[in-house]
Amino acid sequence: QVQLVESGGGLVQTGGSLRLSCAAAGGSFSLYNMAWHRQAPGKERELVARITRNIDNTYSTDSVEGRFTISRDNAKRTVYLQMSGLKPEDTAIYYCNARFHSLNYWGQGTQVTVSS
Repeated sequence: QVQLVESGGGLVQTGGSLRLSCAAAGGSFSLYNMAWHRQAPGKERELVARITRNIDNTYSTDSVEGRFTISRDNAKRTVYLQMSGLKPEDTAIYYCNARFHSLNYWGQGTQVTVSS
């Protein structure tokens, strides 16, 4: 069992930056591929970025490419999402996700609000 706790969300103006953190407790963190998803009001949850367990591959969805960077520190059992150039359409609840084969865990989410 893995417990994920996100932090770092908040209110920011357009063009601003935030860094989200997701701390993992329990399980073997370095075995898990990690990802950030988000869900805006009235919309489905979508993948934002993911990073492999060996930090040898990352992916970011087109809408955040060049603005958001996912990273992880396996020693600290933490995954990060550095967000810059924030836009109002980035407003959403951001969720951390850990996946290993059939095991799939989610955090409770952290709210990011970008004002215009």
